Amino acid sequence: MPSIDRDRLPRHVAIVMDGNGRWAKKRRKPRLYGHHQGALHVRDFIEMFSVYGIPYLTLYAFSTENWNRPEAEVQGIMSLISENFDETIEFARNGNIRFNHLGTLDRLPPAIQQKAAQAVEMTRNNTGLTVNVAFNYGGRSEIIRAVQNIIKAGIAAGDVTEELFSQHLYTAGMPDPDLFIRTGNELRISNLLIWQTAYSELYFTPVLWPDFGKKDFEKALQNYSKRQRRFGGL
Repeated sequence: MPSIDRDRLPRHVAIVMDGNGRWAKKRRKPRLYGHHQGALHVRDFIEMFSVYGIPYLTLYAFSTENWNRPEAEVQGIMSLISENFDETIEFARNGNIRFNHLGTLDRLPPAIQQKAAQAVEMTRNNTGLTVNVAFNYGGRSEIIRAVQNIIKAGIAAGDVTEELFSQHLYTAGMPDPDLFIRTGNELRISNLLIWQTAYSELYFTPVLWPDFGKKDFEKALQNYSKRQRRFGGL
């Protein structure tokens, strides 16, 4: 990465992996074929991502709003996730990767609930890259959940600070995303980490997720490294 200042790499990258369906349509394939290719690409991308020494990666896999898609597509996605879980866990264990789930397990098939909990538990002590998988996740519902937990804990309103609030989010103990990437040429954050991305640098690319490779990611890193982050200051 000769044109990228390694001292200015982000600590946390969040990615909306968009464009699987359109990728398949361009090839005259069903949308589920695109989701399958997108899922395969996740593992390749994580393996590539690990070499940069960036400690945190968040991948937006399935939102709370995605349940509104056609039932056949939703069921197909669930089947893909279930079928690949065991290999993914083994991949994480061999790569010293720690998996973390963002979102709730309700509404998910029991088999996926069990495997998700297993993935988190079996990789809990890994010390390498932390991969947050946002699945059945919504940013607004995350904030509501945090407020509910603060109220249940009996914390007085005057004692609620930004730091305390952050400790009740799914990403407690992690740095906020420095770089937010969305593939597929859509210009919105789609309810991903809306508290945590308050000062994230946003990067949008027309490249569809299954095609988003090393050169595309390094282009995003190069763009990020040249930005001046002021966080509201001068």
